[in-house]
Amino acid sequence: MGFIDYLIVVIPVMFVLAAAWYTRRYVKGVADFLAAGRVAGRYIISVADLANGLAIISLVAYVEEHYRTGFSLAFWNNILMPLGLFLGMTGYCTYRFRETRALSIGQFLEMRYSKNFRIFAAALRSLTEVCSNMIMPAIAARFFIYFLDLPHTVNIFGFEISTFILVVFIVLTLAISIIWMGGTLALLVTDSLQGMLCYPLLFLFVVFVLYKFSWSTEIVEVMKDRVPGESFINPYDLSNFRDFNLFSLCVAVFVSVFHRASWLGAGNSSAARSPHEQKMAGVLGGWRSALTTMFYVLIAVCVITILNHRNYSKDAKVIRSEVASRIAGELVQDNAKRENLIRKIEALPEQKHRIGVDAPMGEKHNQDTPYLNVARTELQGTPEGNAKFQQFRTLFHQMTMAGTMRHILPPVMVGLFCLLMVLAMVSTDDTRIFSASLTISQDVVLPLIKKPLSPERHLLMIKLVSVGVGLIFLCGSFFMAQLDYIKLFVTVVGSMWMGGCGPVMVFGLYSRFGTAAGAWTSLVSGMVLSFSSILIQRNWADHVYPFLEKMGWVDGVGNFLSAVSKPFNPYIVWEMNAVKCPINSYEFYFITMIVSLILYVTVSYLTCREPFNLDKMLHRGAYHIEGQGAVKEKITWKSFWGKIIGITGEYSKGDKVIAWAVFFYCFVYGFGGTFLAVLIWNFFAPWKLEWWGNYFLVVFLVVPGIISLITTFWFGIGSLIDMRRLFTDLRKHAENPQDNGQVQK
Repeated sequence: MGFIDYLIVVIPVMFVLAAAWYTRRYVKGVADFLAAGRVAGRYIISVADLANGLAIISLVAYVEEHYRTGFSLAFWNNILMPLGLFLGMTGYCTYRFRETRALSIGQFLEMRYSKNFRIFAAALRSLTEVCSNMIMPAIAARFFIYFLDLPHTVNIFGFEISTFILVVFIVLTLAISIIWMGGTLALLVTDSLQGMLCYPLLFLFVVFVLYKFSWSTEIVEVMKDRVPGESFINPYDLSNFRDFNLFSLCVAVFVSVFHRASWLGAGNSSAARSPHEQKMAGVLGGWRSALTTMFYVLIAVCVITILNHRNYSKDAKVIRSEVASRIAGELVQDNAKRENLIRKIEALPEQKHRIGVDAPMGEKHNQDTPYLNVARTELQGTPEGNAKFQQFRTLFHQMTMAGTMRHILPPVMVGLFCLLMVLAMVSTDDTRIFSASLTISQDVVLPLIKKPLSPERHLLMIKLVSVGVGLIFLCGSFFMAQLDYIKLFVTVVGSMWMGGCGPVMVFGLYSRFGTAAGAWTSLVSGMVLSFSSILIQRNWADHVYPFLEKMGWVDGVGNFLSAVSKPFNPYIVWEMNAVKCPINSYEFYFITMIVSLILYVTVSYLTCREPFNLDKMLHRGAYHIEGQGAVKEKITWKSFWGKIIGITGEYSKGDKVIAWAVFFYCFVYGFGGTFLAVLIWNFFAPWKLEWWGNYFLVVFLVVPGIISLITTFWFGIGSLIDMRRLFTDLRKHAENPQDNGQVQK
């Protein structure tokens, strides 16, 4: 990067930090720091959530997944559209949680179950959140090292310091600084500003990719060149995909309902001025994601095309060699072995794959295979070598995106892309650190303190905890080796909390029969099963498989796993492997969720002595708080269809227009037009591959592009208006010292 590129990055980041500093004057008490005073509008929340969703780890994970599977599975993801629409527009879980007025998920758990359960659940959630998110700064740091071609070590005052640790430290310092300045208020304001900056940058890179590559003669041609069962664009030809297939889609459907409330808490989830405003922010999310999805798709097809099309074979050779050599320099400590591996990597010839002449590519044989075979030959042979190769393969799949973007972007655009990634990194890391810090401070530390804290000491405690979480992230980034796809890694680690908390949250909000005994049983069983699966997967190559081999159990266990999974082939296939655990993260996760659900319902019914008072927890009926509850109205046939999509008496005319527009876009167009109609058409007359290419062009690029152009101005103006009103309301509202997250008896 040149001087101008660095200015492009530094000036906007300094502006964002200045905005965070400005919010300090509006933090009068605990509720302001934890929930922005509960006076935020729908647009500022929605745009801030856009920035939270745009993360380096999300982009790398998306490219990593779709580089292997293409976009055929994306067609079936349309099944989630009506479900997501229904959940968002009805305010499923989010509306009721906002009604509880809880400042944290732990405060809700104490209301619903018990104080001891609050402490245990919060501690478990915090541990899970930290462990699953600590790879975020690591992936971000590694991305910048590969993208900017930074050395692995730098000399500072005569000391050799790891560049990785240095970058992670800078990343975490930025995030924690924003948290200290204003908590949720600072995050909300800075994230919304970053969201407004990201919109034009995303558009710029969408235009660049479409200009550089031909959709029909390059992108679609590469997508078509796949072996049977592994199509990148035909959704009816994906039976041979292993980790990302229709079973993973089924898990996603189950999770979208089962874990709707599992990560709710303070922050944006509690910042809206009313439950209805919080609900409308979720409704607007149906429009919000269009540009992000389009950007992710184009970056993924950019990487796929440049690394696999003959027109870019020289570029592909340079990118793969540079990425593989840098990974070898990072992982292999022995100098001779490292130099030998790098020499063999660089000696690999340029690959000029001829589409339609040479054999089509697949998961087992593709243009990455020679590089991975060299690494396998040099690294494997011992349990430690198997684990090292698994890490090499994981990093190779993740860092090709950074290497590709560095290679193809011209000056100035390198700086703009770096700025986009910095904004994505900061907006995500500060939110994740703050979320974990709030759970620990509000739901673990605060309930153990007998003497009430003053607002000043309360805020200082949260800030100090955020520093502690940042230090854990720093250490975890350095010591935790991620050996699987990012999405699978986050799934299996997150299942320590997610495996058993689903019934606890959903039935806690909607049932009267759920008991503390059922909640304890569900959470503990989910934790034990999930932790066991983590240990098995993490230690498979270097400990578990060698142990099975030593005991002579490899064939027996392999035959058992194969027999159990056979009825679910080809989507669940458990085959013995020396490098990777036969059971993937989605499968472990699903088993855990089903077991915890059964245990929660069974134990709760057996131990329920009297129905729980939901009205009191939700402030309904005799417990109603003026201005906070829903407007009651009689349901008539005329309003029936409005009720189906969640329209209530709280909706203004503008709200109804937004709700119906989202309904028609997501359900009528998204589900009915781009999925159900296409499904029926292909049942009678299957499409050619070229038609599927045109389908993905229209559905993933053209229509989202139009939607994004509209929402860029719509949400930008709305967010600025909301921000002005936010500061006005914060000046006027009176702070309640008792509104600090503790349950008032």
